[in-house]
Amino acid sequence: MSDSRADAMTDAVASAAGSWRRATGIAGAAIGVLAAGAAAGVAVERMTVGRAVRRKARLALDSAGPYGTLRGTPGKAYADDGTELYYEVDEVAPDPGGTPSARRLRLFGRKAPAPVTVVFCHGYCLNQDSWHFQRAALRGVVRTVHWDQRSHGRSGRGVAQSRDREPLTIDQLGRDLKAVIDAAAPEGPLVLVGHSMGGMTVMALAAQYPELIAERVAATAFVGTSSGRLGEVNFGLPVAGVNAIRRILPGVLRALGQQAELVEKGRRATAELFAGIIKRYSFAGRDIDPAVERFAERMIESTPIDVVAEFYPAFTDHDKTGALARFRQLPVLVLAGVQDLVTPSGHSEAIADELPDAELVLVPDAGHLVMLEHPEVVIDRLADLLTRAGAVPAAATVSSYGTSSSSTVRPR
Repeated sequence: MSDSRADAMTDAVASAAGSWRRATGIAGAAIGVLAAGAAAGVAVERMTVGRAVRRKARLALDSAGPYGTLRGTPGKAYADDGTELYYEVDEVAPDPGGTPSARRLRLFGRKAPAPVTVVFCHGYCLNQDSWHFQRAALRGVVRTVHWDQRSHGRSGRGVAQSRDREPLTIDQLGRDLKAVIDAAAPEGPLVLVGHSMGGMTVMALAAQYPELIAERVAATAFVGTSSGRLGEVNFGLPVAGVNAIRRILPGVLRALGQQAELVEKGRRATAELFAGIIKRYSFAGRDIDPAVERFAERMIESTPIDVVAEFYPAFTDHDKTGALARFRQLPVLVLAGVQDLVTPSGHSEAIADELPDAELVLVPDAGHLVMLEHPEVVIDRLADLLTRAGAVPAAATVSSYGTSSSSTVRPR
């Protein structure tokens, strides 16, 4: 490609991408409910940006960044119903010796090392790659495990759901996490990190396996998650709109899930329309790297509509406030975006109220996908958590790996 054509493509991406590069973990909740509200904006975008230009911009964005390309040593665990759960392990790099860098000293000081495995749990309609920035920063510093929840990413479809038609529960996800830990980290201390549904999964693990938390867990991070009362979330909508969603959404999703093939075709045909809806529930700022937005959008696109429908009812039933007591004697990070419309920051404050010694970090100008929107903030706070847990090798360096915007943090 010539320099002039490359420059033109870059300009097209920069001008067009912000209007339709969207992603969020609440895609299912938006389907069929908010489309009319976003239609006008998409119509204007279509009048000013041609379909061919949009398609080229998407292709350019897909190749613009390395997001989601990090891979580790693969492995498989098996849930109690036989579901195949895919995970990857990043091992600690050999110690190069020498004086720790200024950044390593700023993040970790001279804390004595301890063998530890950090297990990252992703959210609804995402996959393990949603932790891309944090994975890149910690790569080689500590041992990490990244796994895909059942029916997400590279994991298999939930056997109990697809074969036996059993409803999906957050408790099942907690048992899935136990299976992954048994396979990927059967010994040694653990640091558990969960975003949104992943945080709920960690709580479900604690509720069912309190001895594991007491004996092996060294620290925990809850990012943009909730311990319950998700049925009261209004998604930033008027009361009438919220009430309508609560009445019709479960039935709508069930119907869509039963016509998955037809719905997926329609989903692809109206991708730009739903993109406008999706971004609203992912990011709060306007200066997000378009390639990051597109990366998140691809994760959402990969989640089949029947999986969206299958998981959604479990969130209304989720209540693990009692399980939080298992973490009271541990270093805990509770972090959320102030403008998160999916799991509002008030839910993180409620978790912190149950864990009075936890560090509460509320990130201004951040939405639900805070780990993609403000990756450095999340990396820094995780680094501090690992230091408090005594889990960072003395000669290690945690490095930056890109940024999608600037941010500030309001500590508790």
